[in-house]
Amino acid sequence: MISKSMWVAAALALANASGAAVAAPASVTVNWVGAAPGMPTGVSWGVPWVQGTVQKGQSFALKGPDGKALPLQAWPLAYWPDGSLKFTGFATVAQAAGPYVITAGAAPDNGQAVLTVQSGSGWIDVGTGAAQVRVATRGTDLIQSIRVDGREVAKNGRLVGLLQRGPDPEEGAMPARAPFASTIEKVTVEQSGPVRAVIKVEGKHRLAQGGRSWLPFSLRLYFYAGDPSIHVVHTFTYDGDQQKDFIRGLGLRFTVPLREDVYNRHVAFGGQDGGLWMEALQPGDLNADPRQVAGQKIDGGPFYGRRDGEKEQLAIWSDYKLTQPTPNGFNIVKRTNAQSTWVFSDSGRRASGLAFVGDVSGGLALSVKDFWQSYPTAFDIRRADGKEAELTAWLWSPDAPAMDMRHYATRAHGLRATYEDVQAGMSQAYGVARTSEFTLTPTGAVPSRSRLAALATAGGTRALLSASPAAIHATGVFGVWAPVDRATPARAAVEDKLDATLAFYKQQQDDRNWYGFWTYGDFIHSYNFKRHVWNYDHGGYAWDNTELGTVLWLWTSYLRSGRADLFRMAEALARNTSETNVYHLGPMLGLGSRHNVVKWGDGSKEGRISQAAHWRPFYYLTTDERIGDVMREQLQSDKAMVKYDPMRLAQPVLPQDPKYPGRIRLGPDWYVLAGNWMTEWERTGDIRWRERIEAGVDSILAMPYWLRSGVNNGLNPDIGGGKIGPLKGRGSMTVGYDPASGKLFPIPDPVAHAQVPVLYNLSTIQGGAQVMFELVPLLGRKDFAAAWLQYARLGEAPGEVLLKDKTSGTEGADAQYVEKAQGGPRLAAYAYAQTRNPAFARVAIANMSRWRGASPRPLAGPDVLNPTSEALGVSTNDAAQSGLTMIESLALLGDALPNELPPPPPPPERPGAK
Repeated sequence: MISKSMWVAAALALANASGAAVAAPASVTVNWVGAAPGMPTGVSWGVPWVQGTVQKGQSFALKGPDGKALPLQAWPLAYWPDGSLKFTGFATVAQAAGPYVITAGAAPDNGQAVLTVQSGSGWIDVGTGAAQVRVATRGTDLIQSIRVDGREVAKNGRLVGLLQRGPDPEEGAMPARAPFASTIEKVTVEQSGPVRAVIKVEGKHRLAQGGRSWLPFSLRLYFYAGDPSIHVVHTFTYDGDQQKDFIRGLGLRFTVPLREDVYNRHVAFGGQDGGLWMEALQPGDLNADPRQVAGQKIDGGPFYGRRDGEKEQLAIWSDYKLTQPTPNGFNIVKRTNAQSTWVFSDSGRRASGLAFVGDVSGGLALSVKDFWQSYPTAFDIRRADGKEAELTAWLWSPDAPAMDMRHYATRAHGLRATYEDVQAGMSQAYGVARTSEFTLTPTGAVPSRSRLAALATAGGTRALLSASPAAIHATGVFGVWAPVDRATPARAAVEDKLDATLAFYKQQQDDRNWYGFWTYGDFIHSYNFKRHVWNYDHGGYAWDNTELGTVLWLWTSYLRSGRADLFRMAEALARNTSETNVYHLGPMLGLGSRHNVVKWGDGSKEGRISQAAHWRPFYYLTTDERIGDVMREQLQSDKAMVKYDPMRLAQPVLPQDPKYPGRIRLGPDWYVLAGNWMTEWERTGDIRWRERIEAGVDSILAMPYWLRSGVNNGLNPDIGGGKIGPLKGRGSMTVGYDPASGKLFPIPDPVAHAQVPVLYNLSTIQGGAQVMFELVPLLGRKDFAAAWLQYARLGEAPGEVLLKDKTSGTEGADAQYVEKAQGGPRLAAYAYAQTRNPAFARVAIANMSRWRGASPRPLAGPDVLNPTSEALGVSTNDAAQSGLTMIESLALLGDALPNELPPPPPPPERPGAK
């Protein structure tokens, strides 16, 4: 049984802020998320602290499982309101299975490898002790050279691509293509050791002909002391004309110097499940030397080497390709030269994402994370028989059809027909982005087969250390949740349903092939039981795009369980949805696209989709700087909200409405902005962001119905004729907004001529409740806490009850006014946690009894293309919202939850069943 809720932890944190003495933690234990890496690996992670326990400037030490000290670097990620550290980022190099222990105190100098960063004219040199890397600060090449033991093993690392001017034709000549490459505009050293260095390179791609610059990119290079591998996080933003500019190829290319004879040069590709394809450029005959097969140096023989003018010579292979055109198949081909045919070598299902080219004196292994999941991908090795080979990792393979950023239709498919919000000119890809991750491993020889397989595994999975769910929970971060607890039959039953639903989605991702360059990580919104397919082609029922908190559901599920598989799901979903349905430049910067067949296709562009609240766990647990950039971009979203009024179609501005710089809704829009500002406040400690939040809070508390203030009537387009009448969704919490100050202003209902109480169904189910669960205790304002508690208790109360409650604070004690819609049960559980009134607990418990989770039924035969399953009543909206509600109710109800839940009602009959 849970002994204390998150709210006890939050109360402890607030007590610390008031001056109570709290001792610094003696130690924090961390362990690997999943299996330990197969080799010494640079790793970065975040650790939270109880408010008041760790002060800015605190030093730390790290001990491995053998008790020996390890190198450690630490930096602040976030602060509590009292200025103490909320999260600390850490970095080390480790391999052994944990646990590892962090303690307060300076890390000892143990004589291990030292990281150096030196700058010069046009370059930055980084030495890790295992490799020497020169990073350029201008020009095309991002990495000028990589050396191992003084020998250059790779150079001229640059971004490359092909622009195709028009879509692929049905037949006939292909449109013109033009190559482009990276051009550096800015380089920033973000960290310079002693354990980890981070260099951010920003620029654009420039066409070789004409000089056009486009596709802005950012690329971070991560170096760790003693680790030869370089981790690369690459982001590009699409800023082309989607009707004309089709990307035919996009990748990262290195030149690899080759010094040895062709029979001592080798190429390798990672296969599936630890498999490896590896050959010498001039492989031996039937009596091949086993040393050559193993990548070791041989002396050649009568048929080896270049024997110009003689036909008695073993073939020398020059060019190699591995292509992954689908998530379920890859091919390997090779050829002797550009004048000869490609020869099929082998094939498999899912390549691990590694390529190597080099000789027995050195080479380069290049890994791509989520390689097959992000198809169409490829590796390309050219001219390996010459003095220098070219190794390219293609994020978008030139052998695939051109990248088509257009919308899926040229005509409208409206809300009633397909649940799609159609708005002319808004299905725009301009400003969306994609982030990919590489690992570069320079070598001083040809690695063994087992070493290459291990590099493939390492490059495909983020190595991460983490504190336990119980330790994270005890610090009071991330709002309302609690570690998995099966202490009673009731709790075990809910946990089983939560697990079943997560397992169903994990399997559906694979069964239904929810993969692809622009879509991997996301889920489909809803399911068609007649067609036995998810609605991949049906307007607003297709890709989910964070609707109703899907990202928060997965992150919270991971937090409370510590399960590696859930971390991978949450990481992939957050990485995808933070980039592909969010605008990173242009007029819609900071807004996101509602669910659609095409990730950016829906006409509705709102801040609720792109809000920082979705990405905070990713950032604080992993220290991922790219997701930090995305969160900071959200500080611009209020300006885009002013430009693109979220209610511009559903509730056009009336001539008599008071005019303000902008117009937003209290929920979800102000909750979104408050979450964005809260995130920046905690990341920087800058109280200006708190002041913006407080300006909104003061404005809300001046309104007659607090958080339920709004309008019920307006110019509803569905009524027609320019008539004023009831708005959709039982009204709207529309208010005026000033982006300069953060202040909110009342807009009167056109019928009542004053603000009226509103229940807007989307208010708290788009991340609003999760923001408020954190923000209210952080602010520590009793008046705002009372307003939020009133919203939870009296979500459907009439105006006179709300007004009376502002004085009494006790109205609706029988829970009759708790919101009946999707967001109500969690608010009832919150009301119970605050009041201990069992009436509110009964509302939440009844909801827990009704939820069925997922009970998949197998599907096979001619009804489906491949064997799979379906689960009646399951949609992604419900899975995310119900999942979050169950997790939050378990944390909030405590002993009010009975030993066993009442039995659920019978399941609905299967549609179409006889």
